Amino acid sequence: MTARPLLEIRDVRRSFGGLQAVAGISFTLTEGEICALIGPNGAGKTSLFNLLAGQLPCEGGTVFFRGKRISGLPPHAIWRRGVSRTFQITAAFGNLTVLENVQAALLSRHRRTWNMFAEAARLLCEPAEALLLRLNLRGRARATCAELSFAELKRLELALALANDPALLLLDEPAAGLSAGERAELMELIGALRRERNLTVLFTEHDMEVVFSVAERIIVLHQGRILADGLPQDVRRDPEVQRIYLGGGERTPGGRGAGG
Repeated sequence: MTARPLLEIRDVRRSFGGLQAVAGISFTLTEGEICALIGPNGAGKTSLFNLLAGQLPCEGGTVFFRGKRISGLPPHAIWRRGVSRTFQITAAFGNLTVLENVQAALLSRHRRTWNMFAEAARLLCEPAEALLLRLNLRGRARATCAELSFAELKRLELALALANDPALLLLDEPAAGLSAGERAELMELIGALRRERNLTVLFTEHDMEVVFSVAERIIVLHQGRILADGLPQDVRRDPEVQRIYLGGGERTPGGRGAGG
């Protein structure tokens, strides 16, 4: 049975002054796919994520999710349709506990943020605790974000992204700043969640060991355009990818690439 298209990106464009950060990108993701989006600094990876999630408006082109246009919608509307993302810099409410952060995300998903007749602290505790248990954070439920390690913050952000039960997960450098062991543990967890929830995952990453060990498909960006798109072994052998990306500041599996 052929997997159905989940995300369709058609000639998407975005510029900043004279710089065209996203210069006519088109590709499709199918349900259940896990795809890495890689490229040198300034290639347009984060800009593309911002366009897909609604943080930036497209200047041209169209984005479809489940066959319906989402380009032009605000971030909260895209989130409620089933598209979640994480950021390079972890984003959580620092003055709330881990449990309260997840409750807040669940309350938004269930449109209960304006319920004046219920005490928020008592709402959706069970599903929030279940999500924390799956993300190995149940023992830190009462801790504030300031008390968490960086690896725990990464897992909390992933819990927040999963709170709306998404079909598409956009992960912007999920393993950045983690030790080798923490990177392996987090990516293993993401892979398991993808299988359990039938998630489609698009992630950016500079660590080539992570990319080639996790991704089933790799899209390489360069100067806002797609340089290569294919299976990991084919992308690794591509002469242009080797010349511009893998053969320069980046290293093939076993080494860590440039940041940014």
